[in-house]
Amino acid sequence: MSFNKPSLSFWQIVNMNFGFFGIQYSFGLQQTAINPIYSFLHADPGQLPLLNLAGPMTGLLIQPIIGALSDKTWHPRWGRRKPYFLVGAIFCSLCLFLFPFSSTLWMAAGLLWILDAANNTAMEPYRAFVADKLPESQYGLGFLTQSFFTGLGITLANLSLFFFQGNILGQSASGIPYWVYGSFFVGAVCSITSVLWTLHTTPEIPPTPEELAYIRKNEHGAFQPIVEILDAIKNMPSNMWRLALVYLFQWYALFIYWQYCSHSIAQSVWKTTSEGDKNLYEKAVGWTGLVNGWYNIVTFLSAFGLVWLAKKYGAKWVHFSCLIIAGLGLLAFPHIENKYLLFAPMTGFGIAWASMMGIPYLLVVGSIPKERFGVYMGIINMMIVIPMIIQTLSFGMIYKTFLGSNPGAAITTAGVLLLFAAAAVLRMRVAKSDEQQTIMPVGGH
Repeated sequence: MSFNKPSLSFWQIVNMNFGFFGIQYSFGLQQTAINPIYSFLHADPGQLPLLNLAGPMTGLLIQPIIGALSDKTWHPRWGRRKPYFLVGAIFCSLCLFLFPFSSTLWMAAGLLWILDAANNTAMEPYRAFVADKLPESQYGLGFLTQSFFTGLGITLANLSLFFFQGNILGQSASGIPYWVYGSFFVGAVCSITSVLWTLHTTPEIPPTPEELAYIRKNEHGAFQPIVEILDAIKNMPSNMWRLALVYLFQWYALFIYWQYCSHSIAQSVWKTTSEGDKNLYEKAVGWTGLVNGWYNIVTFLSAFGLVWLAKKYGAKWVHFSCLIIAGLGLLAFPHIENKYLLFAPMTGFGIAWASMMGIPYLLVVGSIPKERFGVYMGIINMMIVIPMIIQTLSFGMIYKTFLGSNPGAAITTAGVLLLFAAAAVLRMRVAKSDEQQTIMPVGGH
């Protein structure tokens, strides 16, 4: 918005971002539960990258289009970003409810495509919502509040898997344990109710006459969103291109970790595979939920601390340090045979995950035109999903041909790539004054 926006109180910022909690609960289930469900439905581990193609492909197609559409949306009652929050949350809840009823591998894969499309529809406008509602001095607090809810939502998703595993017995005819159902049903409720809370508590700011004229400008008809995306890429700030290199290594590595973490734990701690002792592999899956839950606990506990660190030392150096810690942690991860010691590297990983969810936006937000914030947030998501697409198409062959189908070697590869991402951060050019302007939290009324 072009006028000076009032600072919001801490709790107003929490309310406006609360819907992010439900979206990230769903994402947590995707991180930890989807690949084991594929395994319960007899997927080969080498198929996992291709079966996870839904996430990056829907992100690539949906988020920039939703960003461009929401930039050009305004309704006096429904607002600018809220319609996309609501539609995405509704479809997300329906998919989460249906997912554990999957009877075949391809039914599960198909539902994942719909679920990811819904998640992306709801999540993309949330980044732009920060710019819509907050003055620049509160951007850091806004983005890192989303990091907090990322950690909280994914933590509860992972802990729910561990809790229900110990309290619900039996399995469906297709081989999916009933304890999986409980986590997905809770996720279906969280997704819609958290977004409804944001819709209820947080009004959107009406556009100025100038902004309304921009919103109504439609020179290219139905192709306007595509034209907006292409023009934004053509005129993209140079620092966003540098961020793209960081993201290439960072997100390729993360996708490897999420796909193979349960297999690595099964190998190193329980000395089994998904095709070996099923009971032992189920224990590894449950413990993976606990380990991933732990790193997300660390995420929401450290998120607001990163605001202070970034203000003191600079966002660039904070993200560099976090990626180094996470990379070293993943290098150690597959060599740990004591299941309790797995929490040590995941502590550093959790701090890095908090940084990944908020700090990179601070590195580029100062150079993004405010009236095009939605489309540029979508383009940043393209930088996330393109490495994921490359990973899904390439890593299955790498896993079998060069890594000997060894999940521990896959996690080691992810650790090395995070160190490459840290090196790429050093190429980012961010003025200290710009960082402080967008990081400093200001109290509201």
